[in-house]
Amino acid sequence: MLEKLFKLKENNTTLKQEVIAGLTTFLTMAYIIFVNPMMLADAGMDAGAVFVATCLAAAVGCLIMGVVANYPIALAPGMGLNAFFTYTVVGEMGYSWETALGAVFMSGICFLILSLVKIREWIVNSIPMSLRFGIAAGIGLFLALIGLKSAGIVVASPATLVTMGDITSFPALMAALGFFLIVAMVYRGMKSAVILSIISITILGMIFGDVQYQGLISTPPSIAPTLMKMDLSSVLEISMISVIFAFLFVDLFDTSGTLVAVAQRGGFLDENGKLPRVKRALTADSVATIAGATMGTSTTTSYIESTAGVSAGGRTGLTAVVVGLMFVACLFISPLAGIVPAYATAGTLFYVAILMMSGLVNVSWEDITEAAPVVVTCLLMPLTFSIANAIGFGFISYVAIKAMTGRFKDLNIGIVVIAALFVVKFIYG
Repeated sequence: MLEKLFKLKENNTTLKQEVIAGLTTFLTMAYIIFVNPMMLADAGMDAGAVFVATCLAAAVGCLIMGVVANYPIALAPGMGLNAFFTYTVVGEMGYSWETALGAVFMSGICFLILSLVKIREWIVNSIPMSLRFGIAAGIGLFLALIGLKSAGIVVASPATLVTMGDITSFPALMAALGFFLIVAMVYRGMKSAVILSIISITILGMIFGDVQYQGLISTPPSIAPTLMKMDLSSVLEISMISVIFAFLFVDLFDTSGTLVAVAQRGGFLDENGKLPRVKRALTADSVATIAGATMGTSTTTSYIESTAGVSAGGRTGLTAVVVGLMFVACLFISPLAGIVPAYATAGTLFYVAILMMSGLVNVSWEDITEAAPVVVTCLLMPLTFSIANAIGFGFISYVAIKAMTGRFKDLNIGIVVIAALFVVKFIYG
C-alpha cells in the first residue's frame, strides 16, 4: 500500500529512510506546539485549546501534503503569522480574536481559490524579490523584539520608547542561555536543537523553583473554547480587507519560498526548473489554513525546517505523514506544553529571526532603489509593531522611489495596484 501511495522505489527511498526523515523534520519544528499557544494566549485565547488546534492543524496539513501532493514538506501554524494575529490584528487594531480567526479563515479560502485558478503565480511574480526578502527579514526582527520583550531584556521607556531591562533577572538570563544553546547545537549539526533548548530551560526553571512540574502525559485539553469560534460577519467590513490581504500575502511568500527551497534541496524540480504537482502542494497549504482557523489557530503554512528531513533522506510524502502522526501523538503531552515559561521560547524567537533575516544577503545593496524599500520594510515592522503597515510602506516606497528615479521599467501593474490599495488604506483607515 505504501509503495502504491508514495512510490518509494521510484523515488529511491525506503520505509525506514522516510520514517527517520519524518522524525528529523518533526524535531526541528516541534517548538511550535509550545510557542504558538503562548503567543495566541496573549490575544486572549485559551492556551489549552490552541495547543490542541495547533497539533491538529499541523497533522491535517502534513497528512494532506503527504498523501495528496506526495512531498516531504511539513506544515504547522506559521511563525510571524501568529505574531501578526496577536500583536497587530488583536493588539494594535483592536479586533477580537474571533474576528482575527475569521480573517485567517477567509485568507485560506482566497488562497485556495488563487491556487486553483493559477492567479497565485501572477501575484507572487509581481512582487520584486528584494521586497520578498525585506518582508521576511522584517518579520524576523519583529519576532526578535517579541522575544526580547517576553524575556524582559527590552522594556518600555517614557523617555526613549524602549530601553534595556534587568538583564540580571532570572527570565533574562534563561532566555539568553536558551538562545546560546540553540546556536551551539545548530553549529554542531544537531537537528533537534530548538526543542532541546526549550526543554532544557524549562527543566532549569523547575530546578530553581520558578516552574512547577504538572506531569507529562494526560488526555488532551478541550478544544471547545476555540472550535468554530471564528467571526465571519465582521470579516465583511472594509477595514478587514487589508488584514485578510496581509495574512494572504505573507502566507503566499512563506509557502512559495519554502516549496522552492525544499524542492531545490531534494532535487524535486523538473528540467524546466518547475515543481511538479505544485497545485496539490498549494491546496494542502490552503486547506490546512482553513481547517486551522476552524479549530482555533492562526495561519498554517509550509515549514522551511522540512529541509532537515530532506537532508536526512526524505523523498516522498511518507515523510510528511510521519510528521503529522507525531503531532497527533503530541496531543497527549499537554501538561508539558502548559508549563513552558515565556523565557524558554524567547531564545527560539531570536533564533528564528536569524533564519528569516538570512535572505538579506540576496538583496542588491549597490542599487539604492532596491535597498531603500527593503530597509523601510525591515525597520518599520518592529518599530511600528505592525507587519501589515510595514508591508504597505514597503510597497509604497518601492513604487515611489522607482517612479521618482525614472526606473519605470522595474514596475509592473501588480505592484502599482498593491501600492495604490495601501495608500487608500492609510488615508481612509
